[in-house]
Amino acid sequence: MRIRIVDAFTDRPFSGNPAGVLLLAAFPDDAWLQNVAKEVNHAETAFAHPLPEGGEADWALRWFTPVAEVAMCGHATLATAHVLAETNTHAGPVRFATRSGVLVATPRPDGSLTLDFPTAPLTPVAVPDGVAEALGAEPLNAVDTGPNVGDLLLELADEKTVLGLAPDLRSLGRYSARGIIATARAEDPAAGHDYVSRCFFPNLGIDEDPVTGSAHTALAPYWSERLGSPDLTGLQASTRSGHVRTELRGERTLLSGRAVTVIDGELLA
Repeated sequence: MRIRIVDAFTDRPFSGNPAGVLLLAAFPDDAWLQNVAKEVNHAETAFAHPLPEGGEADWALRWFTPVAEVAMCGHATLATAHVLAETNTHAGPVRFATRSGVLVATPRPDGSLTLDFPTAPLTPVAVPDGVAEALGAEPLNAVDTGPNVGDLLLELADEKTVLGLAPDLRSLGRYSARGIIATARAEDPAAGHDYVSRCFFPNLGIDEDPVTGSAHTALAPYWSERLGSPDLTGLQASTRSGHVRTELRGERTLLSGRAVTVIDGELLA
């Protein structure tokens, strides 16, 4: 079967967040799916198969890290929608049935794709004891991002602090179900982004995720409230880096970006 590696939330190869994408006739057993994701060894591998016409969704979609299945993944959804459009397998908006409900990806005239995801419910919490030492910086605020995202969002003093983080990943994993989103206001909005973030997911076998679409369903409402605008651009400042355009629409958040196929091959196992 065909397997593709797609760089998501970027318009250039070897940047953004890479995802494996497999289009199947049906889902094999979970152990096989997990083994393929482990072999691909990217943050997520997406598996999709077509659904009968006339239902609420067009394709079923699941996402696996090298060690576990996850409830929501933005960049691998973007990558899957990109493959469907690039191969003329599905034209126009595509509805994915997922563990997080029906998620819609819509092609835009400029070649980008927009994902319609549920907005993360944000709950302010006390900064946990010890998290500053594990992260290597003192948070200004801490926010729980709800069950779909499952991260602890930490606002830091400034962009420079976020960029300079070198956390103790083993210690950091104890503070949330999935991981930590570290974020700060952009130092210079004229640089093309309104806020900056980095995401650490040691519990899922991902020390640092290059670009995390799902995290932006929490970052969008967090920064929209503080910056007074529903439409923003986030820079996830990993070594690969990528931009996510966010549009807050109440209970839904729109995430927009581009994707590039870098490998198209055959899976023999």
